[in-house]
Formats: sequence, C-alpha cells, structure tokens
Amino acid sequence: MKTVFIAGHARLPSGMAAKNIYDTLTITAEIDKKYGVIVTAGCTLATVHGREFVQQLLRGYSLQEGIEEPVEEVRKHYLGKAGNALASALRDLYKQYEAYMDNNSL
Repeated sequence: MKTVFIAGHARLPSGMAAKNIYDTLTITAEIDKKYGVIVTAGCTLATVHGREFVQQLLRGYSLQEGIEEPVEEVRKHYLGKAGNALASALRDLYKQYEAYMDNNSL
C-alpha cells in the first residue's frame, strides 16, 4: 500500500452540534507515504457540508512542507466555532505523521 491513514484529535468547544455526539474533533487523512501529500481527509464535524469543506481544503497539501500552511488555510476559510479545534487537530495529525516518519525512515 502506498498510503498511510493518520488521525489527529482536539477538544471541541461547548455549544456545537458535534459536541452532542463527540467530545473531541477528529481529523483523519490518507497520506501518500513517499511525498506526504494528503490524498483525502475527513473530520467529525456534524454536517456533511462541513466535512466536505474540510476535505477539499486539506486535499493536496504535502506534510513534508510542514503544517502551518494548511492550519492558516483553515483559519482563513473556516469561520465556524470549531476553527481552533480544527487547527489543533491538524497539529496533532502532523505530530502523528512526524512520529510515523521517524519510525519508518529506515
């Protein structure tokens, strides 16, 4: 298989629809092993529209270039209550990616 599946997590703020279902927001990403590119992504936002928006926003970014550009894109384009949680989950996903790369760089 040429991809790896990684998840990042963050606490959701109170007062959100997704908070009634989940305590944390999760972003998942299928990532190309060789180039670190996000092939597809998903998240636990409550609406299909929100989940699709996040997927479109993240698709195509290479994690080999860091996480700050995708985090900034989320901050600029996602204006809902979960913005900070999305940014935190992305940073956590990136930490998981770095750990994967450190353990598989042989």
